[in-house]
Amino acid sequence: MRAVVFDAIRAQPEVRDVPEPVAPEGGVVVEVHASGLCRSDWHAWAGHEEITLPHVPGHELAGTITAVGAGVQRWQAGDRVTVPFVCGCGRCRWCLQGEPQVCPDQEQPGFTHWGSFAERVALHAADANLVAVPQSVSAEAAASLGCRFATAYRGLISRAGLSEGQTLAVIGVGGVGLSAVMIGHALGARVIAVDRSQPALDLAAELGADDTVMAGPDVDVPAVISELTDGGAQVTVDAVGTEETCADAIHSLRRRGRHVQIGLLPAIEGHPRVPMDRVIAWELDVFGSHGMAAGAYPGMLAMIAQGRLDPEQLIARTIGLEDAASALPSMETASRAGMTMIDPRR
Repeated sequence: MRAVVFDAIRAQPEVRDVPEPVAPEGGVVVEVHASGLCRSDWHAWAGHEEITLPHVPGHELAGTITAVGAGVQRWQAGDRVTVPFVCGCGRCRWCLQGEPQVCPDQEQPGFTHWGSFAERVALHAADANLVAVPQSVSAEAAASLGCRFATAYRGLISRAGLSEGQTLAVIGVGGVGLSAVMIGHALGARVIAVDRSQPALDLAAELGADDTVMAGPDVDVPAVISELTDGGAQVTVDAVGTEETCADAIHSLRRRGRHVQIGLLPAIEGHPRVPMDRVIAWELDVFGSHGMAAGAYPGMLAMIAQGRLDPEQLIARTIGLEDAASALPSMETASRAGMTMIDPRR
């Protein structure tokens, strides 16, 4: 099959023929109809994640099952499915209590094994992790749920407890940030979007942001948000994952506020620096959000069916594997608004 492959950290990815995946015991093979191009894929390519080389990236996906491994009971060939990017083992205490996103034996396509920048991908523990895709939801929209959208959804609802009438500041409105804007708006929150790209801010406004802030070297983002909110937001999200954006998000909170860290923070001199003095003095809550369990998808899919959420609006373009190989290394500096989806059949 055809796949995007890189042989060394930060090496130019290329499209080439690789062996077909085999359905693992308890798992399946899925023909990929859509796969998201996510900044987390860039982090793996850049060496911020432990991967085995050569490597095929890709962790946000949807498609059709083509092969079923021994022991699978709930799924069969032809089923339309998606999957959270964290696939729990389905057996440990964390999985059994409904928290597979922190499973110590988790699998992650595109990280622990070859991913979905390919015509087909193997997925583990299918009965515990796969999610049926309704016919009313496109493959592109379903794929967008697997990492950025679901992580933002769980981060805002289950972790930070964002509710109607509260103020949410989203630092960085790429894919996960735009998802947070849309979800915050659907929950009835006042949403402030911050980014360095005017097209991204324009799209955030279309998706429900009440205020937009153009970030830059001469802009004191926390001061601007404090003025807009009379003392700071109740909830902030760092959807980028740099020392600067994390600090801006924390300093943009009011006292007793809640911060959700979604963007990955690569280590700097051992560990990223976080303004814990503010966290302690203002009694702030800092939450991580690492995906969402398959069992929590029905609530999110219900909001989509009701028209309260429309992930299709987040998708700006669809490309093939060749363009994906070129686009992955440029994600560090790219400033395109909206999500890019990959269709390996192109």
